[in-house]
Amino acid sequence: MAKRSAPTTTADMKEILWKAADKLRGSMDAANYKHFVLGLVFLKYVSDSFDERHEQITEELAAEGTTGERATRLIEDRDEYVGHGVFWVPQVARWEAVAEGAKAVSGGKSVGELIDTAMNAVEKENPELRGVLPKLFNRSNVDLRRLGELVDLIGRIGFHGQLDFNGGTKKARDVLGEVYEYFLGKFALAEGRRGGEYFTPPSVVKLLVEMLEPAKGERVYDPCCGSGGMFVQAERFVESHGGRTIDIAVYGQELNENTWRLAKMNLAIHGISADLSDRWGDTFHDDRHPDLRADVVLANPPFNISDWGGDRLGGDQRWTYGVPPKGNANFAWLQHMAYKLRPRGRAGIVLANGSMSSKQSNEGDIRRTMVERDLVACMVALPPQLFRSTQIPACLWFLTRDKTPQGAKRLADRRGEVLFIDARGLGELVNRTERELSAADIEQVASTYHRWRGTDRSAEYADEPGFCYSAGLDEIKQNDFVLIPGQYVGSVAAEQDVEPIADKIARLTEQLYAHFAESARLEREVRTQLGSLDA
Repeated sequence: MAKRSAPTTTADMKEILWKAADKLRGSMDAANYKHFVLGLVFLKYVSDSFDERHEQITEELAAEGTTGERATRLIEDRDEYVGHGVFWVPQVARWEAVAEGAKAVSGGKSVGELIDTAMNAVEKENPELRGVLPKLFNRSNVDLRRLGELVDLIGRIGFHGQLDFNGGTKKARDVLGEVYEYFLGKFALAEGRRGGEYFTPPSVVKLLVEMLEPAKGERVYDPCCGSGGMFVQAERFVESHGGRTIDIAVYGQELNENTWRLAKMNLAIHGISADLSDRWGDTFHDDRHPDLRADVVLANPPFNISDWGGDRLGGDQRWTYGVPPKGNANFAWLQHMAYKLRPRGRAGIVLANGSMSSKQSNEGDIRRTMVERDLVACMVALPPQLFRSTQIPACLWFLTRDKTPQGAKRLADRRGEVLFIDARGLGELVNRTERELSAADIEQVASTYHRWRGTDRSAEYADEPGFCYSAGLDEIKQNDFVLIPGQYVGSVAAEQDVEPIADKIARLTEQLYAHFAESARLEREVRTQLGSLDA
């Protein structure tokens, strides 16, 4: 077996990998080089995981006293790997074979051929990866010298034995999961608007999951799943509450072929068994899960799509609340997701703010019908600058099929009510252009919803001026079914001004005279400087 790479910390790992991306940055755009880097990282991961399991088997056999031909056979027994959740990696695809081949100066296959061969071999042996891994390393436009350097750099990373903050070690799967999420975010930033097609900010995903709380035995669905971030966060939520990855069933669909491949790899890394269909497809025109009804729907569909082919779907059975306009898919997404809900299902959807108030082309009528039929549970106005790919203000729609107390769950009876939360004032700037919701922000919004719904009995729900308000259908009707939270929550009560009026006038007058004096001084200085120019 190959000599193990030295253990690395998370910070070291991310720095090394971003340098790896830089190796190819000059020869291709971000949309392409992410597939090179993430594909090689995935190959290194499966090889490291295989090596780790190989060592475990060797140690187990030695402890049992098993040697000779039987030991050799068991060490290379495919079931000993696959049965423990480890991908089977044939000899030609193991990292040492690729790395040694990349160093060869002449003769044999090029490094590009070696990598493509390795990718094909891994796919052939692992049916869940069929058609997923990138095979683009042996193309004429690839700089083989840089590719060889990239292989060498990634070879320095050890996905096993990575140190955690408690002095222990993390599993290879957890390490690569962290790396993938970090890189997906970095590539989305590098690609700008295009990057938003596959990446939703982690804090927004976490807020959706914390609000909807997927539970054991439930089906989770995302009709525009991008790179699978919603599923990863849902899995983490379930595990943090004592569950396991297999406790939820995951279903998704993605339109973009390359993004679909990213999602398949990302979920495979996290050990999530997901049904993303056997190929990519358009959710509106080629629903890959036509009979699915889900308990939880999580989605961040692309905003305001105008060319979604609505003219070919006028009589579609999904349009329960009205035919969506041909020039904007927002209410097509909402109705598709509502259609996919089970009788007590719930959904959380990211949409452009315009969806809360637009009355163009039947949108107002659809929104009114959705409210009247009591489908809308909660509306959340998000702060600006959360999304790297767009400056369009966004909101969250939360839909539910059932607002009744639901028997044993003793939930609050919220029939005929909608909760409005104005979260525009939350979030912290992490750089000049990007804002992020903190853990405290997410807790504030999610706990408000759960107190309102009755899923959190630790405190009673109460309206909070400027932040949250529970409105009845009659009040929403008076607002012409506009669902902008700011129109319902009001404003924070102003602090009482205790300064005597005479003192305030004296103070403000003094400040005004000081500004006049400074203005006069600056005028004299400018005149002096202009005079010196004439001289």
